[in-house]
Amino acid sequence: MAGTGIHTGDVTWTDPSCPVARTLDLVGDRWSLLIVRDAMDGARAFTDFQQCTGIARNILTDRLRRLVERGVLERDTAPSGKRQLYRLTPAGRDLFTVVVALRQWGERHAFAADEAHSVLVDERGLPLPELTPTDSDGVPADVGTTSVRKGD
Repeated sequence: MAGTGIHTGDVTWTDPSCPVARTLDLVGDRWSLLIVRDAMDGARAFTDFQQCTGIARNILTDRLRRLVERGVLERDTAPSGKRQLYRLTPAGRDLFTVVVALRQWGERHAFAADEAHSVLVDERGLPLPELTPTDSDGVPADVGTTSVRKGD
């Protein structure tokens, strides 16, 4: 995994050849993804993450440590020297599409039609268009038009 920024020394792979399984092994628990989501929304300090998620201190401590060890977050000491600040690494920023896909799936399937929910908007205040995977020709792709080729 050279060049990815992900450190995997403490991970036991569920399915070593599957990128989906490896990703879930690295960041697939609920708290880790919510911490990444909040980092994308500007959370930086331990207290920011705790207030946004309501996560127990011991679990938050563990997840922040893991996300740093795995190269998803970087930890720095605040200028005051009194607390640690966290920010997304390039690998962490690459999870943006994953978080948007989860959000959009939730908008379609986790809320009643008339139920209020937050909306992710662009710089102009407009909702992001639905993510749509495309094939090599730019044509929308789905489970009926793709297959998995095993690695060599």
